[in-house]
Amino acid sequence: MESSASCPADAAPLAKRQFRVLVGVTGSVAALKLPLLVSRLLDIPGTCVIRAWDCRKPLLFCPAMNTAMWEHPVTAQQVGLLKAFGYVEIPCVAKKLVCGDEGLGAMAEVGTIVDKVKEVLFCRGGSQQS
Repeated sequence: MESSASCPADAAPLAKRQFRVLVGVTGSVAALKLPLLVSRLLDIPGTCVIRAWDCRKPLLFCPAMNTAMWEHPVTAQQVGLLKAFGYVEIPCVAKKLVCGDEGLGAMAEVGTIVDKVKEVLFCRGGSQQS
């Protein structure tokens, strides 16, 4: 299914997209976008960028959702499928969440995300222009 809305990724030809890495930091909507991404029903604005992404470049994702959603078996399947696509997970962390849950589901700390992006760029020859 394709959305009829225009996608920002459509605005520039592939040759003009000079990004080195894409980091998906979506907060609590990750619980909504994750199954859509996995099932390829990408009708939510912004997710079409993922389908237009150059798969030779790293894509990192940072899941964040409440503990009950995180612990649901389908979440593990969906995260596993994204990892099977070659995407890099920056795992969620355990702490007290805004919804009052205490446990896994909080987005990784900003420093952790930045460190992982640096690591991925370094390991993939981040000093090269792409």
